[in-house]
Amino acid sequence: MYRLTPEEEADHWEVEALYDTCFAPGREALSSYRLREGVPPVAGLSHVARDGEGILGGAIRYWPVRIGGAAALLLGPVAVHPTRQGEGLGRALIEESLARAAPAGWHRVMLVGDAPYYGRFGFARLEGVEMPPPTNPERVLGRELAPGAWHGIAGPVRRWID
Repeated sequence: MYRLTPEEEADHWEVEALYDTCFAPGREALSSYRLREGVPPVAGLSHVARDGEGILGGAIRYWPVRIGGAAALLLGPVAVHPTRQGEGLGRALIEESLARAAPAGWHRVMLVGDAPYYGRFGFARLEGVEMPPPTNPERVLGRELAPGAWHGIAGPVRRWID
């Protein structure tokens, strides 16, 4: 049994260590990290999952971005410790955090990822939304949190504070 709670400042370095464990060296060189530089994750949506003994099993973060004049959430990274994979923890993190996004005032969410996996959560390829290179456009996915939220949204994805 896991307890999912919003990530707090005290969780930061433990979550970073989890990401280091789950992702290849150089993960911070990815284009999505350029959009995150100097911008804090969205409070209340970024979550950690801990077991009954308080051991971190997974984490998910969201970042605010802009596409043209429109605000969007950038989901990622989401990670589950290798010893905890296959237990549905990734699904729980995604579903719990997405359920909180619309009530928090967000209308759209995007990510760079595997369409067959994220399609289970309602994500589909975004046409005309351009992540910084060298991102494969086939992996740029989005989900509406409000009907029609992606209609007419196109252009380069920019940092929230630019």
